[in-house]
Amino acid sequence: MNLWLLLTVTALAECCFQKRGTSSCPDLCSCSFEPSGAEVVCSQSSLTHFPVDGLPANTTHLSIQSTNLSSITARHLGLVPLLNNLQLYHNNLTILPSDLLSVVPHLDTLDLTGNQLEHLPANVFSHVSIRGLVLKNNLIAKADAEWFCDNSSLTWLDLSGNRLTSVPAGLFQKLPHLENLDLSHNSLQELQPDVLKNLHQLKSLNLAGNKLSSLKPTTFTYNLKLSQLFLQENQLQDLPATLLQELQHLELLLLNHNQLQHLLPGLLHERKSSFQVILSENPWVCDEKMEYLWKWLSVHPKNVTFLEEVTCTGPEALKHRQVVSLTGSELGLIRSAKNEN
Repeated sequence: MNLWLLLTVTALAECCFQKRGTSSCPDLCSCSFEPSGAEVVCSQSSLTHFPVDGLPANTTHLSIQSTNLSSITARHLGLVPLLNNLQLYHNNLTILPSDLLSVVPHLDTLDLTGNQLEHLPANVFSHVSIRGLVLKNNLIAKADAEWFCDNSSLTWLDLSGNRLTSVPAGLFQKLPHLENLDLSHNSLQELQPDVLKNLHQLKSLNLAGNKLSSLKPTTFTYNLKLSQLFLQENQLQDLPATLLQELQHLELLLLNHNQLQHLLPGLLHERKSSFQVILSENPWVCDEKMEYLWKWLSVHPKNVTFLEEVTCTGPEALKHRQVVSLTGSELGLIRSAKNEN
């Protein structure tokens, strides 16, 4: 009888412990509980340390945002081994331990937007089958291939808003499954010709807001699935005629806010009927070299977003005129034809 009583008390204690472990909630946080696991959100600026006490053991989604958290370790994440989604944006993190993610094998998405990260250790993202990684708006000046393991499962990488001046080709050799890549608002001045060569699954590439002045003809040769290409807010002066030749699935192309004066014949040939391009805010020179773009705009006006904003910067007589409204004689094409005859 005493043995039966002891077993009963032990079972009740274990039950109560498990219940407390899965339905408790840390101070300064809010929690919601679903059969699939707990979701914990901590967004109080007064939070300065990882919320160890009361963190549900079955947490699958943890968001610590806009706090004064300055450090996080593998010991902390070991409290939530079922974690699937970790949001750590807008905190004061400056470093990440190399073994940080070794204790969360189910982690799918990690968002570190808006911290103070500058250098990341080797292998920091190689412990898990992580598919989404956001490092936006940090202080990273160098992207390192050693962050990842070979044949990484990553499909989405956001490095926008950092201090990158170049991207090593080795980085993307380890990311063959990447579908979405955001390198916008860095300080990239050029791309190595084959830097994107291994990204055969790439669908969206954002290079906006950099310092690119030119692109090699083969830059996108191997990205056959690319459907969205963002090149706006750079310093592009000209584009190779064959730049987009292999991109038969391209749906959206942003070229606004560059230094383009003309487009070489053939650049926009054989686009899908649903294709959209933005060309505004470029210093278009409306002379004989404008013939290709002028004709393309006339034939494909529905494929151009903000068509009325594609205007001439020169010559002076045509300044501010919409390119599509011009005549062949205004571009000097009729005169040229007569001279050839």
